[in-house]
This record gives sequence, structure tokens and C-alpha cells, in this order.
Amino acid sequence: MTESHDLGPIGDRVLFEDEHIRVWEMVLEPGERSPLHHHENDYVVVVEGDRVTVEPLEDGDSRSGAKPAEVTPGQSIFLRKGGTEVAVNSGAVRYRDVQVELLDS
Repeated sequence: MTESHDLGPIGDRVLFEDEHIRVWEMVLEPGERSPLHHHENDYVVVVEGDRVTVEPLEDGDSRSGAKPAEVTPGQSIFLRKGGTEVAVNSGAVRYRDVQVELLDS
């Protein structure tokens, strides 16, 4: 990862934390972007909304490998640590996710 990028948190707020997990919430209104952030732990994300685009950081540009995805409310996805990205609400309704970081992984 490039040191020259200022990174933000992976969510808007921590809902719960203990020695095993940290639970984040992120809410993005249509067109809103998250800060550039890095996932240091494996995590499970539960989503709601209709569409989100993930812009991974590649060669210093977070848009070069943009991956739009349809959202199924309540869908749960397991993701591995290591991604540095920006999430963009590319849908017409509010996007919300709850991310459960696995601190023991």
C-alpha cells in the first residue's frame, strides 16, 4: 500500500467491539463516497440498498478498477483482508452496510 494516501475508517461508526470482533456501520446516500480505507482484517458485510461501486486503489488511482454491484438487501458476504478502496453509492436509494471484522483471523 502507498504511504502517500490518507486513509479513513472502514465505516462511519463502531457499533460493538471486543477482543474477537469489531462491528462497523456505514451509510451512504445516493452519489456519496466513503473515505479511502484499508481492510486490515477479514470481515463479513451485510448490505442494504440497490447498487454500490467499489473503487479499489490500483496504481495510485481508486477508480481504475471500479466494480459496480447490484445489492440484495440482507445479503451477507465474506471478504478477505487487504483491500484498499472507496465505496460509492451508485444506486438510487440509501446504501447501508454492517461490517463484522474478525480480529482473530
